[in-house]
Amino acid sequence: MVNLILAVIIQLRVATARLWFVRAHHMKGNTMSIPVDNHIFLTGRPPVGEFLGFIRGMALNGQDANLGALTAEWREANDHVRALEETESTLADNPPLSPVPSEIESIVAHVLADPMCQRAHSFVPSEILMVELDRLIVFQKFINLEFVGELKKSISAHASLVEVARLAFGIQRPQPPFQMMQNSPNTFSFVCSSKDFRFIEPIVLPPDQMSVLQSSGQPLAVIALLVGFGSNYLSAISIDGRLVLSNGSHRAYALRDLGFTHAPCLVQRASRRDELELIATPDLIQSPDRYLKDKRPPLLKDYFDKKLTKIVPVPRKNRLIRVQFGFEQSEIPAA
Repeated sequence: MVNLILAVIIQLRVATARLWFVRAHHMKGNTMSIPVDNHIFLTGRPPVGEFLGFIRGMALNGQDANLGALTAEWREANDHVRALEETESTLADNPPLSPVPSEIESIVAHVLADPMCQRAHSFVPSEILMVELDRLIVFQKFINLEFVGELKKSISAHASLVEVARLAFGIQRPQPPFQMMQNSPNTFSFVCSSKDFRFIEPIVLPPDQMSVLQSSGQPLAVIALLVGFGSNYLSAISIDGRLVLSNGSHRAYALRDLGFTHAPCLVQRASRRDELELIATPDLIQSPDRYLKDKRPPLLKDYFDKKLTKIVPVPRKNRLIRVQFGFEQSEIPAA
């Protein structure tokens, strides 16, 4: 009797592929055009190295930036942050959460009943509530204003709450196109403009779940490597009396920019910090005190404070995902 051992090894490389060179390249008699998106960056908060690193590593011609001048800008913004620590020292504490109005209850029920939502948000109790946008704590330090502009084309300042909810939870939102190519017999690459494009997970399926499966053999199992988009709901984590925006920063910014003060949001209730490793982003996991203990953490409203922001041109990027698999087959002694 021969036992077959099949090991699937996945090498996943998620990279941000630039469409053109990071810096403008001027050649004699020819200038290369670079697609650029303006980003708004939150400055004035430590560590200052994150601000300088963003400019040098991400901004157009960032390697030529005057670091002394940038540090002076940061100090001025930091002075404003220190003033806000005195005048708005409790603004992030205990933000109000209220039930959703009856007009969007059907949308809420639809979202919560979706198997994708249940699988992605099963670690802690979750519910959809109305939140005040200005008091959401933000960990994301920059927003792509070009993407915000695209979002604002899909909704007006006079939109109904139903339309706001559809935007917040990505209902009937067209997915951006992607391209796929096979690089080798065991390597596939995928490219998309969306930053929500990702490797989702590997799953094992019985062949009878693959109705269109055609094979040269008789498969006993199907290993599926899922590439696509996340659940991508406007969501926040409620912990220690504060509300941290965990997903949907661009939609929250777009709604706030259009004049909306509140929006429906999927709220995950964490009862202890140990749960953050299951539901939070690396920044919140690694530096929780920055968001949960500081007197005046960064809030969504700060993006609309000119003393705390800087507009930075950034070369446009696509997201590249490369999936590579392998297997081993050998003979071992029978039991």
